[in-house]
Amino acid sequence: MDKNYYKEYYGLERKHWWFVARGEILMDHLRAVMKARSTIRILNIGAATGRSSELLETIGKVISIEYDQACYEFTKEKLNIELINASILDLPFEEDAFDLVCAFDVIEHVEDDELAVSEMKRVCKKGGIICVTVPAFMFLWSAHDEVNHHYRRYTKKQLKQLFEQDSQMVFHSYFNFWLFFPIAFFRLLTSKFSKQSEHREDAGSDFFVMNNGLVDKILYQIFRSERFFIRNRIALPVGVSLISTWKK
Repeated sequence: MDKNYYKEYYGLERKHWWFVARGEILMDHLRAVMKARSTIRILNIGAATGRSSELLETIGKVISIEYDQACYEFTKEKLNIELINASILDLPFEEDAFDLVCAFDVIEHVEDDELAVSEMKRVCKKGGIICVTVPAFMFLWSAHDEVNHHYRRYTKKQLKQLFEQDSQMVFHSYFNFWLFFPIAFFRLLTSKFSKQSEHREDAGSDFFVMNNGLVDKILYQIFRSERFFIRNRIALPVGVSLISTWKK
């Protein structure tokens, strides 16, 4: 992907209603989980253009990983964060190095997700926390998954099976619940009547479907309202995404 795509994505991570609401939900959850810890060493895997790293820096010392070389170079130039070009499948750290290990919408991008989770566990301290988010339900597979190079979408059971050995569940839930049914309808409809464009690498991504100020504000408020449930560890029955937090 060219540099213009990362410039566009940089803006999306900071302004698009989905990214902004998701960031608030995740940070509320992590502050609640990590509140008893004073000095937190954090690994953020799959930093992209760095917004998640900026948010995590509000609760601890962050080291970030980005696998895509072009994205790594763009973010390295753009932000003053500690960023390493490396893979989740071979993390360049010793065992028991971090209090909190995060991978937000990352493991669906790698074929060997078992190895990815194993590496996350390896670098997490005993008693430390691992938090991931992933897209949910294969029947929601769409051009959005294709252009973002996903291997799969998950159910709660499938994601749980990756973590339950040698880990204690802290919280495991679907989220983006309120918008699940309209998004499911839209995905199923567009999968039948549209084909992925060959002209733009981001064509088909949900993030580029709508850009209406009023609608975006409404969607943001709907999504961010789930902060109450996630912060208080109230599991939601379905959702477009999954959040899973485990204690090593």
